[in-house]
Amino acid sequence: MVHAEALTTGLSSTDAAARLSRDGPNALPETQAPTWYRLLLEVLREPMIGLLMAGALLYALMGEPADGALLLVCVVFVVTLTVVQERRTERALEALGGLASPRALVLRDGIERRIAARELVVGDLVLLNEGDRVPADALLRQSTLLKVDESLLTGESVPVRKRASLEASMLQRPGGDDHPGLYSGTLVTSGHGLCEVIAIGAATELASISRSLGSVTPEATPLQRETRRVVRVLAIAGLLACVGVGVTYALTRGADVAAWREGGLAGIAMAMSMIPEEFPVVLTVFLALGAWRIGRHQVLTRRMPAIEALGSATVLCVDKTGTLTENRMALTRLRCAQQEHELAVLDELPPDALHLLRVGMSASRLVGHDPMDRAVGEAAERFGARVGHEAAELMHEEPHSPQRPVLIRHWCEVSTQERWQAAKGAPEAIARLCAMGLDDWTRIEGEVAGLAEQGLRVLAVAEQRGEAAETGWRWRGLLAFVDPLRAEVPRAVAECQRAGVRVVMITGDYPATARAIARAAGFAADIEVMTGAELAVLDAATLAERIARVNVFARVLPEQKLRIIQALKARGDVVAMTGDGVNDAPALKAAHIGIAMGRRGTDVAREAAALVLLDDSFASIVTAMRLGRRIYDNICKASVFILAVHVPIAGLSMLPVFDSRWPLLLLPLHIVFLELIIDPACALIFEAEREESGVMRRPPRASGSRLFSRGIVAIALLQGVSMLIVCVGVFLLALPAHGAEVARALTFATLVVASCLTSAP
Repeated sequence: MVHAEALTTGLSSTDAAARLSRDGPNALPETQAPTWYRLLLEVLREPMIGLLMAGALLYALMGEPADGALLLVCVVFVVTLTVVQERRTERALEALGGLASPRALVLRDGIERRIAARELVVGDLVLLNEGDRVPADALLRQSTLLKVDESLLTGESVPVRKRASLEASMLQRPGGDDHPGLYSGTLVTSGHGLCEVIAIGAATELASISRSLGSVTPEATPLQRETRRVVRVLAIAGLLACVGVGVTYALTRGADVAAWREGGLAGIAMAMSMIPEEFPVVLTVFLALGAWRIGRHQVLTRRMPAIEALGSATVLCVDKTGTLTENRMALTRLRCAQQEHELAVLDELPPDALHLLRVGMSASRLVGHDPMDRAVGEAAERFGARVGHEAAELMHEEPHSPQRPVLIRHWCEVSTQERWQAAKGAPEAIARLCAMGLDDWTRIEGEVAGLAEQGLRVLAVAEQRGEAAETGWRWRGLLAFVDPLRAEVPRAVAECQRAGVRVVMITGDYPATARAIARAAGFAADIEVMTGAELAVLDAATLAERIARVNVFARVLPEQKLRIIQALKARGDVVAMTGDGVNDAPALKAAHIGIAMGRRGTDVAREAAALVLLDDSFASIVTAMRLGRRIYDNICKASVFILAVHVPIAGLSMLPVFDSRWPLLLLPLHIVFLELIIDPACALIFEAEREESGVMRRPPRASGSRLFSRGIVAIALLQGVSMLIVCVGVFLLALPAHGAEVARALTFATLVVASCLTSAP
């Protein structure tokens, strides 16, 4: 229980300093980023790096330091490229730390002081005003019309009303009206108040999201897993071949020191010919160019592997507020005298509707952060309802109260001194204010229910002429608000459905609102809605069964979003997730492809996501999806080419082992040149190929599909064997007339030309 007299003094400076020393600063815990030397050690464990360094050492022992130095340059290049990519680590927790207001107005020693928010302690009294960020979790002790936007924690687009309490209660979950809880990072949209800090730093609701975000590890994309599998299998085979070829070569040539050195080079060349280390290089180049391409369509790539993964997405989970909708309120309908007026299709309003709008404007604070008040002001400006309003003077306001959730504003005409009042609030509260009869209320209740089923927020308006009194209020009508659907959404949803991608809405809003938005967006006709309360009681097996049919989740808590993503992934879906709030960050990070809004999104969402929509356009997701499918197709073509080229490289490395009269046909330097320069350069031709026809009219590829099917491998082997036969033929023709050195050079040149011809479209 908080004593009323304590609300005028706050903590003493001495007590505050002691608590700060005991509890630490009001800041979120920071994570330690991987150090560069740890990343370097991980890269140096790669087998290809070891082979290159072993080759450089052998060249040095053979008295050819220039060749060894060239191999070391290749090592530095590969290592630097890998470390630079790995250093692009997540900064989501740092962004969370920047959300708190940097300054806070507190009462200490009975004096108002402006201090750094990180210096707040439990027990501090904080004064909040319109536009302030709440600096810590707190309980509201005094309030005047205080409303708070909690959308970054709950996803709800409308601010919630707060009710002051002197009881020593605990915080409940964010969302809902008339409870005293305030949460770090949320925004005061109207009113002012005094609150008592009860949790700081790591103990806040915002920090709980930080912890769940930090515990989520991004999952490798299907292409990354497949590439790693192929490279791992061939690397093991290459290392075994390295030992076998080296030993066989040396034993068949006398087993002296020179034979063992040449055998070592032959073994290294054989291993290098079988380890497809250019796969990661080509993959990096393709994805980097893909990031540049989709960047031209206002999509920023933060993690490049997500580009191709987006092309294989089977489910696209979207947040309603700020993703499907514009995250703003608009006055869309007026209802008065049993007539409904759709503002979007009207150029001017009939007299009764115009009067309703004027009364609604008089009951609203047109300058402020409340989105409904701003929407009323915009509509009043458009239809001329503000004409003459400047001739009236605002006398005072009567704030909302739990007993009467109505805002009443008292006005006086400057010229005539006539007094009048305008009221706005929940329809049932305005009906009580007007002493409405049962029959009239039953009719209006039906009108309100009909508007709510369409996803509209409804307020009622009344006015009173003359001196303020408990009676004499007259009902004027209903104001219906909507968070407008983005114009491009229906077309983008339809294209996703044609491409075999299921669109699922996840929102903190009410089921009726979510269903109406889903219907307007063009979701499937049989929209099945599941609420967060229903989700909470389902076990994993039941959720996995239900989630295949549900396409709208409403009243969902942040941790439940994460559970939905994990359930979809457990079914084998490749999941893309869009969002813009702090509450979306864990799910964005857990999804195969997290997509954040660039303009309206929070720093946390952008840092947790793999892709960022710079223009917040839902249609840009479809464009990125089309490019992702094209990139994957072209990666497959380039991979087939690389596999084909490896066949003659391996063959030319192996043939001298079985015939002691043949010299080494390919040295490690030749293979490095082919694999780190020629192969990627030729593969770029595939990157520039246009997309296949109907790329967005085919279903996503199966999550378990392999990069190399049997048919593709057979074609690659046929091409590779053909190149090998041509190269061996050139060597056999050139060897008698020109000697081993010239024959080796001609064979190498033939292989380079054959590689270029194979890559030609």
